[in-house]
Amino acid sequence: MNPVEVNKIKIYPFQSKRELIEYVVDKQKILVATNAEKILKEDAKLQKIINNNIGYPDGVGAVMALKKKGYKAAKIPGVELWHDIIEWYYKEKSFYFIGSTQEVIETTVSKLKQEFPKIDIKNYRNGYLKDGDIKKIKADLLEKKPDIVFVAMGTPKQEYLMQEFMQVYPALYQGLGGSFDVYSGKLKRAPKIFLKLRIEFLYRLILEPKRIGRQSHLIKFLINLHLGKY
Repeated sequence: MNPVEVNKIKIYPFQSKRELIEYVVDKQKILVATNAEKILKEDAKLQKIINNNIGYPDGVGAVMALKKKGYKAAKIPGVELWHDIIEWYYKEKSFYFIGSTQEVIETTVSKLKQEFPKIDIKNYRNGYLKDGDIKKIKADLLEKKPDIVFVAMGTPKQEYLMQEFMQVYPALYQGLGGSFDVYSGKLKRAPKIFLKLRIEFLYRLILEPKRIGRQSHLIKFLINLHLGKY
């Protein structure tokens, strides 16, 4: 499978989560959820990370851009993808978790152990890193040797961090944003009707009006897409 370039960002037009997971599960790459905000973002460092790894269509904007280029791609929410990876491979792979608050990460790990009793969790820690913590994590990754590392710290911080870890310890990495908060129950996902209509962004905006600045990227992106700029 070859990626498709949208505004200098390479996106893989996966048609399902299963296709994506089977393609990446044994690779040493970084999975990056790609949406309108990332496509528009003028960040050469982030762009390079995405293009050297595997950007997948997490947002409706990315799906629409791929469709306009002739590719039928599925919207693959990262908030679901990481859990599906675990569900399908927890008996074969080992995992490492970084992100959110101490309470949320502990709740997440506890819930995963209840849901998947045989899961092999090499280690976990919160996302509030202090001086020296990155060096400690690198050493721990080299010692524990997990197959898959999930980092939930928000873009672009999590992508920068995963790239730094990758240089020391190659594995499959995925950036998760606020996925641990959702899984632990701290945050609620949109009702099914919003998910079905692919307007989860609207529900999140209703709950968090301060996101209007971020959501404006989608409007700008859709205008540019309509004007044929991508």
